[in-house]
Amino acid sequence: MYKILLVEDDRALADMLAKSITAWNYEVCYVRNFQNIIEEYEEFQPHLVLLDIMLPFYNGYHWCTELRKRSTVPIVFLSSASDNMNIVMAMQMGGDDFIAKPVDVTVLIAKIRAILRRTYDMNDTSPTLKHMGAVLNLNNNTLEYNGKSTELTKNEFRILQTLMEHKGKIVSRDTLMIKLWQADCYVEENTLTVNVTRLRKKLAELGLSDFIKTKVGSGYIIEM
Repeated sequence: MYKILLVEDDRALADMLAKSITAWNYEVCYVRNFQNIIEEYEEFQPHLVLLDIMLPFYNGYHWCTELRKRSTVPIVFLSSASDNMNIVMAMQMGGDDFIAKPVDVTVLIAKIRAILRRTYDMNDTSPTLKHMGAVLNLNNNTLEYNGKSTELTKNEFRILQTLMEHKGKIVSRDTLMIKLWQADCYVEENTLTVNVTRLRKKLAELGLSDFIKTKVGSGYIIEM
């Protein structure tokens, strides 16, 4: 689910926009502390920011500049000041689009969907295996979960790849040994146990404890 940070101090408008956006199955978070928008941005880690220009304390141009120091997240400006000068300024400050108030919700949703599709779907060209939020990248042997990433050794990667490809089914130790044999002349029985232990430790560090379960006498399984 894509996450959208809404930086709008008109609460009635913010409520209306949030309700409309949520109906499209996006997660919306309001900014509440307009003195420190960056802190709320970093805590929420949104995929897109809707940013009003006229805000308490500092304007939207200031916060766009601060966000651009940290991120390339798409930023869509919202403003009743929709003259050419403000539109050009918004783009020059690092904005990706500009929507005039009063906001046409149909146009807003269309722009949000288009920007998210261009930014994320078209860039998501790496082959992956996914399960319960965990993403195994088949090109670079990395595992991602909840915004964190870890690099796997060749053996750890082969084990996890095999288990994820057969999720919901028990994979025997013999099957996993064969996978490890593909790269090594000989693999001792203990090598599999050591690699599974190391892999589980990396998974736990990402927050994926008990991702791989042992079936005594049978092998291992990633449950559905």
